[in-house]
Amino acid sequence: MGTQPKNVAGMSLGGGRRENFFLSLLEYYPEKKRWFLKSLHQVKDEEIRDRDEIIASWVEQYELRQLIVDFPLSRPPCEEACLNSCSGAHACPRREVMEVREEMKKLLDEDAEYERVNPKKYEQDRVASLEVDYSKNLTKKNADEHMLSRSFKRKLRKGFVPYWHRPIDFWIWKNYYDQLLEVFKMSYDSFGNVSVMLLARLKYLVRHLPRDLKMYESSIEICLIELYRARIISKSTLLQLFDLELASSARELIVQQIEKQMDIFIYENDLDTIIKNEQAFDSFILSVVGQRMLMNGLREIPEWGTSDGGNFIVPSFLAQG
Repeated sequence: MGTQPKNVAGMSLGGGRRENFFLSLLEYYPEKKRWFLKSLHQVKDEEIRDRDEIIASWVEQYELRQLIVDFPLSRPPCEEACLNSCSGAHACPRREVMEVREEMKKLLDEDAEYERVNPKKYEQDRVASLEVDYSKNLTKKNADEHMLSRSFKRKLRKGFVPYWHRPIDFWIWKNYYDQLLEVFKMSYDSFGNVSVMLLARLKYLVRHLPRDLKMYESSIEICLIELYRARIISKSTLLQLFDLELASSARELIVQQIEKQMDIFIYENDLDTIIKNEQAFDSFILSVVGQRMLMNGLREIPEWGTSDGGNFIVPSFLAQG
């Protein structure tokens, strides 16, 4: 990584109606061969200065060149330019929409053929998949491996909505749909949980950030699943994140494991903030995604999933860089 310190930051923008955003800055010191959580800044409600100006000043102050966010950085395929000749969402002629829909149909056809050829085995597998097994490995099977779960088939049948989804959504469904639903009770939809206010704010903010700042998009939930895949954290710890009494302890355990496995030094006061504040935790997780990017530890995403310029990245912790 060279002899000069390198840094990367994560900033969670999701659910930020109170604007308590945190910037988590990780910096690598080659002479110590170690990462440090250098800064954990918060945009507080009582700040007098313009909050967007504060974010831009942080970027300039730390000479940031890479920033990871959990917010869509690209638009869905449906464009206003198509309004005069739009034939409707279900008949969208755009190439990326047609390609994704064809792949979705192929998955459903393959699963139907799997059931037709060996209906008894298919039913046995279906019944087995419904059994409650707390020791089950969440990442043993991707969602697109047959047989397909009922919930995933319903998702595919609902289809790809060009004004709501992006091609990356389909890649995420194929690889994480069942895990996201089981652990986080959610389905990934690019614009399913994005307010118009935050969308407009990010568009404004990007215009005022340095042009040489490279922004990337990622998902906190997917990062946590990848930490589980690499056995850095356990399934029980993931589930404890949803227990009001155990969530803080779960965050503490996750951060301590990351600190140990990823060789990141965290000061006690910053650790305390991350443990107590969910949005600080989310920003820290995004900065860890950035660390993996700088260490060449990313999952490969096919070109069709990244062709919209969203710079979506997914970390891999299986091989430590």
